[in-house]
Amino acid sequence: MKLACVISSTASSATVLCRRGRCLFSSSSSVAKTLNSSSYRRGWMSNTAATGSLHQISCSMITSTSPPDTPAISAPQPGKPKPKPQPWLIVGLGNPGKRYAGTRHNVGFEMIDTIADAEGISMGSVSFKAQFGKGFIGDVPIMLAKPQTFMNASGESVGAIVSYYKIPLKQVLVVFDDLDLPFAKLRLLPKGGHGGHNGMRSIMNHLKGNRDFPRLRIGIGRPPGKMDPASFVLRTFNRQEREELDFTLQNGLEAMRILVLEGFDKSATFVNSSKPLTV
Repeated sequence: MKLACVISSTASSATVLCRRGRCLFSSSSSVAKTLNSSSYRRGWMSNTAATGSLHQISCSMITSTSPPDTPAISAPQPGKPKPKPQPWLIVGLGNPGKRYAGTRHNVGFEMIDTIADAEGISMGSVSFKAQFGKGFIGDVPIMLAKPQTFMNASGESVGAIVSYYKIPLKQVLVVFDDLDLPFAKLRLLPKGGHGGHNGMRSIMNHLKGNRDFPRLRIGIGRPPGKMDPASFVLRTFNRQEREELDFTLQNGLEAMRILVLEGFDKSATFVNSSKPLTV
């Protein structure tokens, strides 16, 4: 859109400059000039360059194909909604009952208890043959489970939860004890075999042989001398081991938070760079 401004004058010279609806005079001959404008103005102004003569300015809007002074500003578009975080299932393996509480084979249970306490998640309900709780880490929904089927049948519980909630296996993490890792050592892996662990064997069987799910292994060390491994995993911890394990469980908690909020790679980097407690 343009503004056409015409000046008629009795003075010998005058010039009109019209810009954004404001008209100014300077010495020149009578002219009719068209300039870009965005408003309409009609009025009388005195020519200070002439001898007090009055100059009538008539302005009217006309259309033009020339571009405007400034580009049009489009209305802001609302951003796309943030995708809803997918839930995680974190399973800790162990044996139910007071007889097995605090034993090496139950460090998976202890990891779940550590997460539940830190994140304020109640584990009071029993579902899918497991102590079960729902909550959040940050804004990501998580489910915590401690199968109550005894270690060797853990898959009955885990398979049912995965099937019911349709959880992608990449977001099913299993925590369990490992004889082949030094005591209180953590290792986070994206997938793998059962490594002779009967609880993991059962889970894979109930997931139709699928092994492509992450797992956090907690080292419990090798049995001393010629002790039977089956007896060793049911032993409790001495005072020094308890302190080391508690420290490791706190590292495991931080690893779980990083895993859920920032991804597997960052969590694995944290686990691999963690230093053991010096007692």
